[in-house]
Amino acid sequence: QVHLQESGGGLARPGESLRLSCVASGEFFSVYSLGWHRQGPGKQRELVAFISSEGFTTYADSVKGRFAISRDNTKNPLHPQMNNLKSEDPAVYYCTRGTSNCPPYCPDYWGQGTQVTVFS
Repeated sequence: QVHLQESGGGLARPGESLRLSCVASGEFFSVYSLGWHRQGPGKQRELVAFISSEGFTTYADSVKGRFAISRDNTKNPLHPQMNNLKSEDPAVYYCTRGTSNCPPYCPDYWGQGTQVTVFS
């Protein structure tokens, strides 16, 4: 059974950074793509970024140059880093597992999410 659990959310001021963590259980994570979604207040859920099993990354335009993801084949496989946080970034952030070229990424498992709040 696949299970994903995020942590590392919290409070930050504009311009600061937060690093999230995603702990996973289940088999064969190394052959899947891993993604990172968010849902802000009153907004639809959106794809922030994803990384293929080969390590290729794709980012939403809104976070390019500020956010970064990397991965490894451990039980903590996804490493989302958020830099230069802005007022439009507050949301619940989700770790996902899925497939690339779907298009472009289709998650099949979701974590429970972790809240990120940006305040002045």
